Amino acid sequence: MQRERVSENVYWFQSETYAQVTAGAIVGPQWALLIDTLMPQDTPQLRDYIERTLSVPVKYIINTHHHADHSWGNCLFPNATVIGHKLCRDIMVSTSNQALDSAVKSNSQFKNLTIIPPHITFEEGSLTLKVGKKQIRIFPTPGHSPDGISVLLEEDRVLFAGDAFMPLPFFVGGDLDALSESIKLISKMSLENIIQGHGEIILRGEIEEAAKSNLNYLRNLRKIVKSAVRRRNPLDVLREVDVESCGKSRVYLGGLANELHQHNIRYLYDKTISSDLV
Repeated sequence: MQRERVSENVYWFQSETYAQVTAGAIVGPQWALLIDTLMPQDTPQLRDYIERTLSVPVKYIINTHHHADHSWGNCLFPNATVIGHKLCRDIMVSTSNQALDSAVKSNSQFKNLTIIPPHITFEEGSLTLKVGKKQIRIFPTPGHSPDGISVLLEEDRVLFAGDAFMPLPFFVGGDLDALSESIKLISKMSLENIIQGHGEIILRGEIEEAAKSNLNYLRNLRKIVKSAVRRRNPLDVLREVDVESCGKSRVYLGGLANELHQHNIRYLYDKTISSDLV
């Protein structure tokens, strides 16, 4: 696990085992707030660093969304209160146990996990919290998934964006238009750093270009799928569209970028066909 001090009492962690997924910690004088939990196999190392090295317990966990690599480690902090969007709780209650049962069949590391959905939720507007002297605002940034939220440290102007901001935008199970709007919102926030849900920290001078690159990728996908739908064999056409032709590199996310790109294309194609049939 990689880690870095982002600003005073603010830490970033990145998995070396799965898709460069990230987490964060904001440390107060008596307790810490954790933003996401990494994959469960990484969570014990994350927990030990906060509780043993930084010498504070985790009092709150914010789940930026319900996906396993951001929330399935909740159960390893039994005394923590979990915060998330109402949809995050709804989805975890209705689907995550089934997903965990399936995961256990292929990976025994998951067998002792328990799904812990958010205890505190919100749906509209924002939620505020104070950790030490740091004022935190939590607000919706959907698109990657419908329950996506981001966490802003007001004074530091550091944003933990969850998967609303990634080296390669990914919206399977979400919505391309909503993701575009979230990226635009984030790009206008006068930030010092963006902590992506996966990948490296984006610095102030890199934010504008990173947002433009992500929006350009999403526009390219829409154009390509719309054009392919009019062809005789659209799926054959789309299989030939690699991630580089849409302006991104396949080396992102530990080499998973082109695979995720293909999932994006197929998801957008299926949604386009469905809307045309209505």
